[in-house]
Amino acid sequence: MITRLTPQDAAFYRLESSSNPMHIGSLAILRNPAPTGNSGHGPLDYDRLVSLVESRLPLVPLYRRKVREIPFALGRPVWVDDSQFDITYHIRRSALPEPGTDEQLLDLVARLASRPLDQTRPLWEMYLVEGLSEGRCAIFTKTHSALVDGNSALEIGHVILDTSTAPREVADDAWIAQHEPADIELLLGAVLHLATQPREGLEVARHHVAEAFAMVDATGKAVHKLVSMVRTAAIGAPDSPLNTRTSRNRRFEVVRTDLEDYRKIRKRFGCSINDVILAVVTGALRNWLLSRGQVLTEADALRAVVPMSVYADGPNGELKPAGEVTSLLLDLPVGEPNPVIRMEHIKHATEAHSRHQHGVRARTLVHMAGFAPASLHAMSVRSASTFAEHTFNLVITNAPGPQQPMYIGGARMLEMYPVSPLLRFQALSIGLTSYDGRVFYGLTADRDAMADIAVLTASVHESMEEMLGACVQ
Repeated sequence: MITRLTPQDAAFYRLESSSNPMHIGSLAILRNPAPTGNSGHGPLDYDRLVSLVESRLPLVPLYRRKVREIPFALGRPVWVDDSQFDITYHIRRSALPEPGTDEQLLDLVARLASRPLDQTRPLWEMYLVEGLSEGRCAIFTKTHSALVDGNSALEIGHVILDTSTAPREVADDAWIAQHEPADIELLLGAVLHLATQPREGLEVARHHVAEAFAMVDATGKAVHKLVSMVRTAAIGAPDSPLNTRTSRNRRFEVVRTDLEDYRKIRKRFGCSINDVILAVVTGALRNWLLSRGQVLTEADALRAVVPMSVYADGPNGELKPAGEVTSLLLDLPVGEPNPVIRMEHIKHATEAHSRHQHGVRARTLVHMAGFAPASLHAMSVRSASTFAEHTFNLVITNAPGPQQPMYIGGARMLEMYPVSPLLRFQALSIGLTSYDGRVFYGLTADRDAMADIAVLTASVHESMEEMLGACVQ
């Protein structure tokens, strides 16, 4: 079966470049059950993971399909069944020298995240990382963001998790790859489609104009970026070391925090958990900038794209499905030394936004889509990419997760971190996932531009302590 990529999927697919791999990642750290444990399972091994993923592929059918370009770019690319689909190519095995440390794991994730996906195959990879200390293992998943829309297509890490040690049953799937079309078939199909859908001829023309423009103008900006400039703020983002030319090489660091601390701060200031998270991130960014010797005034700010999962009003007053994400540009008051005033600035800014949008409660998202964060982070990156480059300094995504233990093949998930891509000229992306009483930060950074990323991760804890201290004043 041939399915044309949606305009948004096609635009996101074409954002890929050698310095900007556009895959969303997730890192799950698991505790393996003992061979004689109550679960009846031994440690999660490669064969069991392959079997589990294979059984869940019917829930994510695009994971057995690949992208084919139309000859002469006479239309959007299409999804076609991969007639040579080999699940063992996509699920891979790696190991750390035992007992592997968390630092070694994060370095491995950074290196894996730096590698682009093979565009001749379905756009995903999964790595089972063995050898972690204390009987743990990890699963790192990479999925191209063009593949996840949060509605008809979910992220695979979303569907392999279960609420108990016993994996749930999924209907058997007798999948047989359909005929893979030759180039001439794709070309004839595209010509016929253009004949019946003349509006798409304008899209094809815009694509060719964009290519011609890229040859003349070395910036290589696509047409959708130019349209985005019109829609977004006319005033550019503040100057920042976060905006620079980047390579494809990455660093990855994590921060573990307790959800209860955010609840204490929320109760003290009468705000949302999301507001508290943004205030903590703002304080951390302030400390990081000061560590670089940057002189800050009270008026200084960094502008963040903050994607939010929402319900939107329909034409008859009903609420549209909550598979949508909207983004706001939010100025983070990094120049303000007082944490209470920083908190109030952020609270007022997000309240102004909430008057125009309806937020989705965390428990609603989990009920609708299982373990939602993996898919929501992918959707958030897609939403953030609609802003013009010059209008923001960084992207901060926050996806709520369930507050009970989850399992993969009988192994309990201890921690879950998003591994977000870097958009063009963005040296840092921060993703957060709340799960089982904790809030987990995943910080993806350009390897050269953010050699001091460890300073920023330490600053998150300092900022949290500062906010908690403000609660008792």
